[in-house]
Amino acid sequence: MTPNACKAPMTRRRLAALLVGLAVTAAACGGGGGVGDSSSATTTSSVSDSGNSGSPDNSDNSDNSDNSDSSGSSPDSAGADIELFSPTETDRPLDLSGGATSSSEGVTIVTDNPLAGLEDLVGQAVAPWPTDWTRRNVELDEFLLGIRVLDPRDSIRPIDTPKFEPISAATWLDDREPGALVRFNDEVRFYPLSILTRHEIVNDRFGDIPVVVTFCPLCNTAITFDARVDGEVLRFGVSGLLRKSDLVMWDDASTSLWQQITGESVVGQFAGTQLELIPTSIVSWGDALENFPDAVSLSRETGSNIAYGANPYQGYSSSGTPFAFNEEIDPRFPALSRVVGINLDGSDKAYPFGVISERKAVNDEVAGIPIAVLWGGDTADALDSDSIAEGNAIGSGIAFDRRVGDDVLTFTSIGEDLFTDAETGTTWTLLGLAIDGPLSGEQLETVQHRNEFWFAWASFFPDAPVYADA
Repeated sequence: MTPNACKAPMTRRRLAALLVGLAVTAAACGGGGGVGDSSSATTTSSVSDSGNSGSPDNSDNSDNSDNSDSSGSSPDSAGADIELFSPTETDRPLDLSGGATSSSEGVTIVTDNPLAGLEDLVGQAVAPWPTDWTRRNVELDEFLLGIRVLDPRDSIRPIDTPKFEPISAATWLDDREPGALVRFNDEVRFYPLSILTRHEIVNDRFGDIPVVVTFCPLCNTAITFDARVDGEVLRFGVSGLLRKSDLVMWDDASTSLWQQITGESVVGQFAGTQLELIPTSIVSWGDALENFPDAVSLSRETGSNIAYGANPYQGYSSSGTPFAFNEEIDPRFPALSRVVGINLDGSDKAYPFGVISERKAVNDEVAGIPIAVLWGGDTADALDSDSIAEGNAIGSGIAFDRRVGDDVLTFTSIGEDLFTDAETGTTWTLLGLAIDGPLSGEQLETVQHRNEFWFAWASFFPDAPVYADA
């Protein structure tokens, strides 16, 4: 791929050429040697010009600083060794009492040919899987093959033993670089999108609770889930399939298929089961560092020789055309414009960036819960320029519960990514930290939301209301 490739129009033909590189990623990640032995997979077909399968090029995997130091420490920018935090490398038992309970709601049991409806190439690729295809709640012809190899599971290898460094030591990141921010179980962690675009899944734990942190670049969805179902810890991977352009995950306990954007199992033993969601925001490294200086950041020590920071999705978000998406696009907003999509207690609502960026603070209710959507920041677009750090500024949209104690606060912007509430006059940051006034030191609770592309939101939540500024 040429350095100026991102400046060319993102046609379906060009996307198809870009997306064939995913199988190459497996070699750089050391992937494919797990379940299904996709390391020995053979290519079943080249990507067609129709653009009906594949995923953007993850083939730029040159070593950018010997990322796989097995010593458990990493050199910082000054050359000093930094002790890395490895939460999964412990013998401490996990708490198995929480998480999701399996459900068969909405599941169809198929008694005839269970693979009928799958595209031929998809059928060939999944033939080795022990998935129970008789149980599903979606149509099989909606699945497309994103990685054209026989048994593509984990050809994009998830991170199963994540290592973290103090967020202040992650100076290889630019202030503007985006990441998934997770505040959970009294811990704060930052997962740079420069890493998540290459791996898509991190199987992690916060204390004694197993979680899975996910990112689908094609939909711009960063979502974290509790990894427990029926008292069992599931390990999740990248299936190599797409549905409505969204990542389809698989678990290694049952090989059930899970829709990343909703956290629901759509095929297999667990079909109908909904994972519990953990609120996650996409914010810049600089904002995360300023607000949470004691947080940790996912380290480049992943065991993979990948040039983290080089963007494998050059030109995607400015193309205007979602990939591997065969449905009609809701015309109310541009397909690849971003929205803050909120899901609370069975209610859903979207807040388009183009609308909320004008007000910067929106006070509303979803499912009877008072929420505030704050917008601001210089967060870079991770899915356009050849270097993520040089991406266009798109900002961050973050959704909070606006209740603090007995007060329901009403927010307005006071400029420079700062906000105030009408009730106490406290000053708040974009990330919901009170820095001056009567509530100084308080932290707003994040509610479940995403910064996804409009086409993805409208496809998965077609009946949800959309906020319109009065």
